[in-house]
Amino acid sequence: MFILVSSIIIVGGLTRLTDSGLSITQWELIKGFLPPLSKSEWDNYFSLYKQIPEYKLQNFNMTMNEFKIIFWWEWAHRFLGRIIGLFFFIPLIYFSYKKGISQTKSLFLIFLLICFQGFLGWFMVASGLVDRVDVSHFRLSLHLTTAFIILSLILWNILKYKKYNFTDNQIIKYNLPSIFLFTIFLQIIFGAFVSGMDAGKIYNTWPLMGNNYFPNDNIFLNLFNIKVFSDPSLVQFIHRNLAYLILIIFLLILYFVIKDKLFKFYKIMKSLGIILFIQIFLGIITILSGAQMILASMHQISSIILISFSIYLLFLNKKTN
Repeated sequence: MFILVSSIIIVGGLTRLTDSGLSITQWELIKGFLPPLSKSEWDNYFSLYKQIPEYKLQNFNMTMNEFKIIFWWEWAHRFLGRIIGLFFFIPLIYFSYKKGISQTKSLFLIFLLICFQGFLGWFMVASGLVDRVDVSHFRLSLHLTTAFIILSLILWNILKYKKYNFTDNQIIKYNLPSIFLFTIFLQIIFGAFVSGMDAGKIYNTWPLMGNNYFPNDNIFLNLFNIKVFSDPSLVQFIHRNLAYLILIIFLLILYFVIKDKLFKFYKIMKSLGIILFIQIFLGIITILSGAQMILASMHQISSIILISFSIYLLFLNKKTN
């Protein structure tokens, strides 16, 4: 399940990067399990796509072969969603019968989130079918964040089944691993805002945004306006600075781990440090490239690894002997 959910996050990111998310304009919970198998079916899907603003205002010259490219990305994304639901539901029924509801209630929570995620996916797509050529970046962010929550809960359950032998029960002070994980989730939310508004295609310089640290087309007071979440340059500014904050929190955790000689955290901190610096590096070159597709996808893939290691750090900090 961890591999499947990671895969759908990656495919979902590529679906967004290739502007494929609106190619299937209907819900099709059962019917859409199989792709189009005849010319008439392809013609039907294409004719439905021609009715939405994205085609009329942006892709009006698109050919059938070009449509098939974006269709396959969206179909693959939805197909993976269906597979995840089935692959989770069937074993869940079996283990509920063998172990009882009381021992599987955490798995039922994950399954409910998987079902809710399917609704969120359609809720997101629906936002781009009427008055706009793209989906709502708020709904995109909700969809992505929920995927990472599901992934985190699956990983937490995996870790619960492992055996650990620690000679001490020392913990990292001030609940810093929880703060670290929360900040990463906040960064994922703003990363989705950046993706949803194509904010990575502006201010393609680093460490400055243009000629200044703060974007030239804004004033600092706008950071305290509710419209900040819909302003591409400010969203990119926040996304950049959250990365710096995450690095600072990591270094603070590292300081306490070394200072207090918390040996059980040494290995995970090394791994976390490596992937964190890779993630920041990928973020920088993604910005410099104008959000080139392969680099942007690698940036998202590394975020899966980063959040996984962060979950493991939090788990170890809560694990007592």
